[in-house]
Amino acid sequence: MAHPGVSDAGAPTMRDVAARAGVSAMTVSRVLKDDSRVSGTTRERVLTAVDELGYRRNETARSLRLGGSGMIGLVVTNLANPFYSRLALGVQEVASEHGLRMLLSNTAEQVDRERGLVADLASRQVDGMIVVPAGNSHRHLGPAALRGMPIVLAARPPAGMDADCVLVDDFGGAEQATGQLIADGHSAIGFLGNPPALYTGAERFRGYWAAHEAAGLTPDERHVRRGLVDVGTAERAAVELLSGPAAPTALFCTNNRMTQGAIRAVRTVGRPVALAGFDDFELADVIGLPLTIVSYDADEIGRRAGQMLIDRINAAPGEPLPARRTVVPTRVIRYGPR
Repeated sequence: MAHPGVSDAGAPTMRDVAARAGVSAMTVSRVLKDDSRVSGTTRERVLTAVDELGYRRNETARSLRLGGSGMIGLVVTNLANPFYSRLALGVQEVASEHGLRMLLSNTAEQVDRERGLVADLASRQVDGMIVVPAGNSHRHLGPAALRGMPIVLAARPPAGMDADCVLVDDFGGAEQATGQLIADGHSAIGFLGNPPALYTGAERFRGYWAAHEAAGLTPDERHVRRGLVDVGTAERAAVELLSGPAAPTALFCTNNRMTQGAIRAVRTVGRPVALAGFDDFELADVIGLPLTIVSYDADEIGRRAGQMLIDRINAAPGEPLPARRTVVPTRVIRYGPR
């Protein structure tokens, strides 16, 4: 049975202790690592709350008492993309529950910059890192490079190393959305995709192709555009596709930037085109175009990655956890006229 004052049916968190004691989670953290700046009265109140709730003092607080920084790092590829903002909020939610602060860095999809940021976070002795890798070589994220620092990858799986990771069902979502366009009567479906070297780009293209095969169709290679990086490149590619005599009647887009570029192209060309794409975005429901969106909970990706990292930080020495992989499901949403 859960203790009174515990936020849910699971184990009590540092936030629960803070609420019971009437202090901040950071104060709880300071008490548990014997920080001399906390008054005796406050210390006693926190320790009483720990005992009453049955909080496991040997979890994250243990690493703090042993000299940890009380911080975790999060490295993403593009903060301008709302997906990464939501992911960061999910990580921060879990970090706060455990009295940890989060340092956020942006690589702009540059591997060299990622290496520098990861090295900088390691030099600051963060307790662990969550990284959305920019490239396909992850050697600088391995145990040897980071001296065993806990690490979790998000949105893209590890390459050449074992590590925990949280992924989206990229293949399944793309297959389902493309299949919906086919079910709506479209057989000429264009593809606007991010670089094929990216895991998400490759998996979503694979899903697009698989949906055609399942329907007994073969995509027209002339309708495929890959290697697009932003709204502008997607718009130009879509205008080119839609301006030809054998233009596709629908487009599948691999992320919200591709979809937004396609929307602008449809307005420019002025012909009816059905759109499908990964990632929901604000105002998608009021655009007035036939729009099929692959939606998922980006915050949940961050929460799962955060909890995986906490598990790693709390793992007992000599009892290593096997590498874990979890996949966040997707669902298809329909907007606009049919």
